[in-house]
Amino acid sequence: MKIGELAKVAHCSVETIRFYEKEALLPKTVRSEGNFRIYGAEYVERLRFIRNCRNLDMSHEEIHALLALTDRPQDGCGGINDVFDQHIAHVDERINELVQLKQQLTTLRQRCQTDQSQQDCGILQGLASMQTEQKPHRHSHLG
Repeated sequence: MKIGELAKVAHCSVETIRFYEKEALLPKTVRSEGNFRIYGAEYVERLRFIRNCRNLDMSHEEIHALLALTDRPQDGCGGINDVFDQHIAHVDERINELVQLKQQLTTLRQRCQTDQSQQDCGILQGLASMQTEQKPHRHSHLG
């Protein structure tokens, strides 16, 4: 099938497929005599795998690692478990950061409980009076 057909079957755009090829998540494919890329069913499966990983917020590095591991089925699933354990740890870190962010927002929101003029708005006063600190490092394992 050609790239447009693959995109339709995989429910994604042609640009997404080209991007994954550029990132080496999808392997190079053969070309027809007319210089069109020809994709087989294995590309549909691999593309679905990649998209499912992305839906789980996995980085390209993590996806590369999983794909490399799937190419060596004799190795068992220990390495796959390791990739997932690391990803779960990244998610835990991000959740902690989001909890802290929510606390800051809630504290600001509590400063303004009534509809009043902006001049008297506790949220705006709080934002104006907050100490400007270096932006805290946000954890993201995504590239």
